[in-house]
Amino acid sequence: MIDRTLAKKLKKAVTQYPVVTLTGPRQSGKTTLAKMVFPHYTYISLENPDQRSFAMDDPISFLQRFKNGVILDEVQRTPDLFSYIQTMVDEKDQPGQFILTGSQNFLLIEKISQSLAGRTAIFHLSPFSKRELLAEKPYHPDNFPLIQVPKIPYANVWDIIFTGFYPRIHDKKLEAREWLAGYYQTYIERDVRSVINVGDLDTFGKFIRLCAGRVGQLINFTSLAADCGISNMTAKRWLSVLQTSFIVKLVQPHFENFSKRLIKSPKLYFLDTGLLSFLLNIKNHHELQFHAHKGAIFENFVFSELYKSFLNNGLIPNIYYWNDVKKHEVDFVIEKGDKLLPIEVKAGETLTKDQLKGLMYYRDLAASKVERPILIYTGIENYIRNNIQILSWQNL
Repeated sequence: MIDRTLAKKLKKAVTQYPVVTLTGPRQSGKTTLAKMVFPHYTYISLENPDQRSFAMDDPISFLQRFKNGVILDEVQRTPDLFSYIQTMVDEKDQPGQFILTGSQNFLLIEKISQSLAGRTAIFHLSPFSKRELLAEKPYHPDNFPLIQVPKIPYANVWDIIFTGFYPRIHDKKLEAREWLAGYYQTYIERDVRSVINVGDLDTFGKFIRLCAGRVGQLINFTSLAADCGISNMTAKRWLSVLQTSFIVKLVQPHFENFSKRLIKSPKLYFLDTGLLSFLLNIKNHHELQFHAHKGAIFENFVFSELYKSFLNNGLIPNIYYWNDVKKHEVDFVIEKGDKLLPIEVKAGETLTKDQLKGLMYYRDLAASKVERPILIYTGIENYIRNNIQILSWQNL
């Protein structure tokens, strides 16, 4: 079994809060992690119709059965249960009473904010990180970059990007595209129907694939809606669903004002590069290396690894991008206290001075606020050039 970085945070939280909540996309390993970290807790899946019926018909009797801690899996399936959990934890003021897990963040967080605010620690479990997958030492975002020579260098970055990071693919040694096809179909037919009234699932499927084609780009809702044949309002609502389902993430611009007019639209990324590759109909990692979206997909990989490093440490990601109207840009800017860490991403094994210009411009503009800029690329060497840290992807 692959160790999960978040386990340490969960073990600490259960000694401090009466409720610990674990969210994340379907098949990210929430149930496995909860059972592993809390092996002595009773496990109840509320996907089970009998358990769900009991919880809805007689919530007090349902909850009173569990004297020594319980894991309630997919708890958003019984929304009325939250008020009863609140009453119980208020009456019995002791940590570690309930572990709640759920895949539908929009329903779960809404109920938590209504009933369990201040009573629960909330964590988000993503699919494997690259470091988890390769059994490498995790890092805290404040310590990035932690430059090291990997114990087991991964021969082909494109292979790991194409396969993606969903645990079941790796645990069961499954063919990635085949598994992701089933995952995608299940998501469309089940989760979307349960949240929004999509009259035409084919149109929603087209919308997701159009989003994949815009990975790493600024979101233009008018263009996206027109290409899909829907209204702007529908496009925004559907994109919101993809965000709260842990499928996509929007990166906001960094608004540190350096006396420049800045671009204000968010940029679009996917949480998992395997799913992204599937949606772009990429057949294998060899095809990926020559795909038109190769650069954007590698940029997405870097983003998702940085993003996971925050989540795995129980932190809210402070990842932005920077872009002005004169087309000066930096792919990512990470806030580190009173300092800013600019990061550029290039999908190539050799670099030119021109590829450093964006970082050099930003460094001069932000001056003392900036840590040494980083350029992450697909090569394997780490070195300094023009006082910029050139960093192999293997250090993510």
